[in-house]
Amino acid sequence: MNWLTIGLVLPVIGFALYLSTSHSMRMRRERLTSPHNESDTLPDSFSRSASVIAHALRHLTVHGLRTGRVQVLMNGMETYEKLIESLQNAQRTINLEYFIYRDDQIGRRITDLLIERSTAGVRVRFLRDGWGSRNFPRRQIIRMMDAGIECRTFFPVRFPWVLSNWNYRDHCKIVVIDGKEAFTGGINVGDEYTGLKPNVGFWRDTHLRIAGEVADDLQAVFDAHWNIASPERMKMRTRSNKKIEDTRKTIQRPSHISQNITPPGRSALSGLSAECGAELGTMDGSDIDTVPSTKALQKAYVQTLEGNPGIPTQVIREAYFICLTQAAKTIDITTPYFVPDADIIMAIKTAVARGVRVRLLVPRHVVPKIVGLASRTYYGELLEAGVHIYQYDKGVLHAKLMIIDGEIAEVGAANYDMRSFRLDYEVCEILYSADVARELTEQFERDLTDSIPLRIEDMLRRSLSQRMIEQGARLLSPLL
Repeated sequence: MNWLTIGLVLPVIGFALYLSTSHSMRMRRERLTSPHNESDTLPDSFSRSASVIAHALRHLTVHGLRTGRVQVLMNGMETYEKLIESLQNAQRTINLEYFIYRDDQIGRRITDLLIERSTAGVRVRFLRDGWGSRNFPRRQIIRMMDAGIECRTFFPVRFPWVLSNWNYRDHCKIVVIDGKEAFTGGINVGDEYTGLKPNVGFWRDTHLRIAGEVADDLQAVFDAHWNIASPERMKMRTRSNKKIEDTRKTIQRPSHISQNITPPGRSALSGLSAECGAELGTMDGSDIDTVPSTKALQKAYVQTLEGNPGIPTQVIREAYFICLTQAAKTIDITTPYFVPDADIIMAIKTAVARGVRVRLLVPRHVVPKIVGLASRTYYGELLEAGVHIYQYDKGVLHAKLMIIDGEIAEVGAANYDMRSFRLDYEVCEILYSADVARELTEQFERDLTDSIPLRIEDMLRRSLSQRMIEQGARLLSPLL
């Protein structure tokens, strides 16, 4: 219906758009899995729902059920502190993959650190998405390549790639260090994720630091995406060895590293919570490099899943469906974009019918606005079914997670929309740990205190024109 409407309104342009978005040339079609031990099961101490979910997801995972240690990172400042600390300690390899990588204060800090580690002998590979990081300047790529960093772009938005794969994006956020420590979740590289960017305000997000054998799975995902990305090439290399040596000397201590990274306008941050304010203070001056961790790594069993639009199986969607249909007690969902298909809606509604308490946390103000309009068309039937819906009103909600029965959690980059299910390369972690689930639940409860409950009466008060606009936005949901 979406494409028929576009084709009728824009006969020639619509048909050309359809051909370009449906073209799958150069896409990797094999599933990223490997044989795993059929005897890999959770200990008997876990509930039946956890065991069933782990067993059902086994054929979708990268390397089956893994053991690891997990640290939950609740905002951008905490994430960047731990990431920078780990990057500084890298000895052999650093692999970074981001949908959005900006050349702002946070981005330049990490870029300089990557160059510093590369000149120290660490092999660094840098992978960015061609659309999300399209504004990343060429001069920074040149600096990195001059320092020995290998750089690639995932489906660049330029001829001839723009004619084939522009609609398929690498939405992953992955960093793997020395093959034994990894970062993944919802946080890209940019000042907005710190909550310090003017006109953006408070930013609520969730990320993971993972240590142990599960890092191998994220390394496998990175390697697969690296192999289909386009290498950056220098058209005119006029830089001499002396120039490279000068770059190495100047990068040993970039002048802005020791400066306060807080941008102008910090007075606008006075409305932030005391907790966040304390964390922001740690990023000032030289303390950025020495802040100790305040949270311990929790033991967890972990399954890594990769969403791959090049194969028929919609891995992320199927994983969400399995988790929703096997929950026995509680389901808590946090997502910035909620535009699911009919199967996910039915899985949520039937969970409530089984007696499962389902809570859905979404932003009150969604950017882009069209996504928020489309999302509202789903809320009415969910409220009628008994789902508790809350709209986060403190700032930007960008976390993507699900907590099930107090001992299962899903954290990743994928949203509840058809783009994440069908069009984007995604990665998510399924965590089996009561400690991790409890920590995420405590944060979920804190988020509810900054949220407004949505009532069925709120949906009934919408005007006819508002409903028509929302239904029009929903028509575009396959592309949102």
